[in-house]
Amino acid sequence: MYKDVILAIDLGEEHSWEKALPKAIEMCRDGGNLHVLTVLPEFGMSVISQYFPEHFEEDTLEAAKKALRAFIDKNVPNDVPNQAIVAQGRAYEQILRIADEIGADLIVMAAGNPSLARYLLGPNAARVVRHATCSVLVVR
Repeated sequence: MYKDVILAIDLGEEHSWEKALPKAIEMCRDGGNLHVLTVLPEFGMSVISQYFPEHFEEDTLEAAKKALRAFIDKNVPNDVPNQAIVAQGRAYEQILRIADEIGADLIVMAAGNPSLARYLLGPNAARVVRHATCSVLVVR
């Protein structure tokens, strides 16, 4: 059904993937590729970066890649082709950029803060829904 599915998650927030991950896997069952994406904030602004140790950004990106790969190895079945993607910047901008870059058919993501899920979408989900050029599945 879908060829390339992006699952956007925050590794530190279980609510960002606990319901969205099974849906993304389901959407890939007919031969689709699952691209699991997490986005880190940018540390590049000189005002901010001067307070971090040397190589902090590179070390953080490498640690995030390892953590994402471990997450995938633990939670994604072996028969689902997958890719780990770590991006840096504003979450919604990077989700949209990666979706366009890989030609995604579908973006799967959680609605946002679980305490507000009954009332509204989180800001990243809302922006992705408004600006994506492919379908978006927002899982509550």
